[in-house]
Amino acid sequence: MFLRRVLSALAALAIGVTGCQAADRVTIPIASWAGFQYFHLAHEKQLDQKAGLLIDTLGFPDPPEIVKAFEEGRFPIAQLTTVEAVDICSRQPKRCPVVVLILDESRGGDKVAVRRSLGTIAALRGKRVAVTPSTLGPFVLSRALARHGMSLADVRIVAVPLADMGRRLVSGQIDGAAFYPPFSDAVLDGGEAVTAFTSAEIPGEIFDVLVVDPQYYRTNVKVLGRLVRAWQQAHDLADRDPEAQEIMAKRQGVRVEVFREWEKGLLYLSLSEQRPMLLPGGKLERNLAFVLAVQKQLGLIRGRVPLPRVSTEPIDLALK
Repeated sequence: MFLRRVLSALAALAIGVTGCQAADRVTIPIASWAGFQYFHLAHEKQLDQKAGLLIDTLGFPDPPEIVKAFEEGRFPIAQLTTVEAVDICSRQPKRCPVVVLILDESRGGDKVAVRRSLGTIAALRGKRVAVTPSTLGPFVLSRALARHGMSLADVRIVAVPLADMGRRLVSGQIDGAAFYPPFSDAVLDGGEAVTAFTSAEIPGEIFDVLVVDPQYYRTNVKVLGRLVRAWQQAHDLADRDPEAQEIMAKRQGVRVEVFREWEKGLLYLSLSEQRPMLLPGGKLERNLAFVLAVQKQLGLIRGRVPLPRVSTEPIDLALK
């Protein structure tokens, strides 16, 4: 009898160990952006475990480092803007990513701020404007200038890390900046600069997406299906559980009220809403082509460049 109990206990332990080993580990780098926090929420609320996953989120204070890490193959999955995805295809065609999920649409989150004494985008002509070249900065600034009949050639572009832009606006080293929360908060809250343009003026142009290395995609479609389902479940949870935003705000190091304010500048789409956008010839594919055309017009990309492929397969698996 004793031996039978021991054998039963060992069998149960073996099953438990096997179950832990069966969980697919997915590492996702996260930059400081409200729309990128839902995979962290999925892990904290054990939604990943229910999907047979272990989501490991790594924080990166400097967003361009995530782009670099993806290009170098350190991560097979990343949360990026469509601009960054297109730029990767121009530099590393073999790693030109597959887009499998729309994380959010920027509807006010991305901004161009100017010193209070200037006040408007038109006043930036001939002035120093900060961008981080490997991010959305040049794209957002170009769209802001175009609405006033101007182009990047009409301003003096200064390459500045996102974390330094607020300080340089205050000191007068630059006259404007293209950035977003949390990097924009202090200087705008302090009144030294004012918002002159936001992505709310260009709806449907700026998306954040989940991208996957093409080789990883070919062998892990089912894992990706479970991953995007966990992402959707995290959003569903956030809609009904006030603690969810507190978890994400803590991850960003801000008060929950600040986090909620950041999310006002974002539009989230459910899996069923975004599926038609990811079909061939759909809205996201057209957006990627538009982004590439703008990047070429700005001289940031030259020659023939492949576009990121767009796939609904992981979402289809998740919806089943």
